[in-house]
Amino acid sequence: MFTGIIEEIGLVSELIKQASSAVLCVKADKILSDTKIGDSISVNGVCLTIVEKSGNILKFDVSPETLDKTDLGNLKSQDKVNLERALKADSRLGGHFVAGHIDCIGKIKAKASIGDTIKIAFDVPQDFMKYIASKGSVAIDGISLTVGEVFRDYFTVYIIPHTLKNTTLSFKREGDSVNLETDILAKYTETLLSSKEKKSNITPQFLSEHGFV
Repeated sequence: MFTGIIEEIGLVSELIKQASSAVLCVKADKILSDTKIGDSISVNGVCLTIVEKSGNILKFDVSPETLDKTDLGNLKSQDKVNLERALKADSRLGGHFVAGHIDCIGKIKAKASIGDTIKIAFDVPQDFMKYIASKGSVAIDGISLTVGEVFRDYFTVYIIPHTLKNTTLSFKREGDSVNLETDILAKYTETLLSSKEKKSNITPQFLSEHGFV
């Protein structure tokens, strides 16, 4: 579990593509002293496990499912990535609960400056727009953000200078892809409401036929 508060911008040193999986190597600095093999790290919003640590390089195995559901497979050497260590039980929750399980890949529709703030619009697959709510939470490339306006197939966010300086959003351009994780509360709420709508198969006749009554 993460908070969406980025701790460091890492640098991809290598992405080794295999038959259906990959190995991602990332140069880090700030988070190195408190990481070890087996730890979970959010890399551009994707929860990955450190499988090797050598000097300032963290190595991660990337599964076929992760390559299919995220844009990690498009990374190249020298690309910048957002890094965050897993949340500690005694830490402050500065952002919102971020699982590191990407829902879909979005794309930057437009960027515009409004004073010191940058307004960014993100195109999102229609199936996932139901989880996006105005003033709700969303994680973009692992960054905890507040949703601005919501439209049929895209939404906006407003990025303050601090977030631009400390995340990869300052390097992203129109048309670039991003990993998107919707608010976990929205998904749980949908599951709960869906289960209530389903009628139970346990009827008096069922109980009688199976010897319960």
